[in-house]
Amino acid sequence: MRDFQFPGRSPVRATEAMAATSHPLATLAAIEMLRAGGNAMDAAVCAAAVQAVVEPQSTGIGGDCFVLYCPKGQGNVLAFNGSGRAPAKATVDWYLERGFDRIPLQGPHAVTVPGAVDAWCRLLEDHGRKGLADALAPAIHYAENGYVVHDRVAFDWAEPETDLSADEHAARIFLPGGKAPRAGDVHRQPELAATLRIIARHGRAGFYEGTVADDIVSRLNELGGLHSREDFAATRGDYVAPVSVSYGGHDIHQMPPNNQGLTALLMLNVLSGLKLGGLDPNGAERLHLEIEAGRLAYRDRDRFVADQDHVPVPVKQLLSGAYADRLRAEIDRERAMTHLPRVDLPGSDTVYISIVDRDRNAVSFINSTYYSFGSGVVSPKTGVVLQNRGSSFRLDPAHPNAIAPGKRPMHTIMPGMATKNGRAVMPFGVMGGGYQPFGHVHLLTNMLDFGMDPQQALDAPRVFYNDDMVEAERSVPAEAIEGLRQRGHRIAEPNHPLGGGQAVLIDWEKGTLTGASDPRKDGMALGY
Repeated sequence: MRDFQFPGRSPVRATEAMAATSHPLATLAAIEMLRAGGNAMDAAVCAAAVQAVVEPQSTGIGGDCFVLYCPKGQGNVLAFNGSGRAPAKATVDWYLERGFDRIPLQGPHAVTVPGAVDAWCRLLEDHGRKGLADALAPAIHYAENGYVVHDRVAFDWAEPETDLSADEHAARIFLPGGKAPRAGDVHRQPELAATLRIIARHGRAGFYEGTVADDIVSRLNELGGLHSREDFAATRGDYVAPVSVSYGGHDIHQMPPNNQGLTALLMLNVLSGLKLGGLDPNGAERLHLEIEAGRLAYRDRDRFVADQDHVPVPVKQLLSGAYADRLRAEIDRERAMTHLPRVDLPGSDTVYISIVDRDRNAVSFINSTYYSFGSGVVSPKTGVVLQNRGSSFRLDPAHPNAIAPGKRPMHTIMPGMATKNGRAVMPFGVMGGGYQPFGHVHLLTNMLDFGMDPQQALDAPRVFYNDDMVEAERSVPAEAIEGLRQRGHRIAEPNHPLGGGQAVLIDWEKGTLTGASDPRKDGMALGY
């Protein structure tokens, strides 16, 4: 008998279209939208809206989104920055004069104006076939009639019970009976359903003007926030030029700063000269090199990444071959570096969506409220959970990422897109706060250096360097753990899964699509 092993779930394969998300209801909604005549962008917004209801700890209309899009899978990759800005009254001096030494993780000062709804409306108008009402209909249904809480969602929901209880409106909606719902419970969000109906009728004005914006701003002001109705009305996302490098015969595209996407590109540039393909994919040497490349890239992320509308970021120099050579020369294959600053890279809850339709429109779409339930602030009449992206700002006026009026913070959520010879090969993403550059690189090198399919690449064991420790999943082989220790790394087991990702691989010659979804989340890939 042949020795054939099934290490985990198999990839999903189809010819017409494919959707992969971190929640089954979102994947199903995307597929139904595609079969009803919508395209990949319609399906992505539809899925994101569903996840804003059924994964309320991870995402919502009170958050931000970023999108990479390759129309018909050919030509230039488009990038849309749907991240929000600080209030016009927010200055470093305002916070320093009141004794702040950092922007809090929770409360009104952590809230930047949400950018997701504006982005959804603009992207559908520019690239969709269906209207906003069609895209929001499944989300409205689940918010109004209820949805079953899935297992990973329940796991994440339980952790912030104390934080949610601090806000009466958050507690009322998200702690029914005084506790977080358990897996298998049915949860409803009627206030959010009503808000989504307003947006479906009035578009972006239904969120950024009128009763919804009034309720959100009033709640933030009641808690001491600096937000104004003018801040909301002025919110607009932007088309921007992606940043890209070549790796393994492919062009890898990321969002430019204020996004941390170039962190992954820095890592790939460093690793491109280290010939990973000849190593054991789960061995100590491969993992050590990935860790060290990541430490160098995160150092530069924290030094340089900020809103380019406010400060210059030396993107071209950072992604040059000469700079990669300099970074690579700092790495010792046999010993962990000791000269780098400490990094603290908290995880976060996010959703990522990868969709390719029959015309090969390829969408890489990510949406988040950052930490679990964002800022913990919920607008009382709208049911909107507000993000805490403002906590990423610095209060050092000399730092590029210092808070300023109308400025966007350094942002962690990263969609990815791989192309080859001018055609889309794979929209992909690995969510998880600071882990995301590591996750993108691990997925790509698993595929391009070690020949894994997308599902194998997502299933594979992961490590992450954080707070002077290497977090290693239980599936990392014992001999690899020992090899990392011998190189000077301190090892810890993570208390949460390391990220969660999706990908859709396009085979232009065979005319097929291969979808994958991370087992660390509740999600799935489906195609037809």
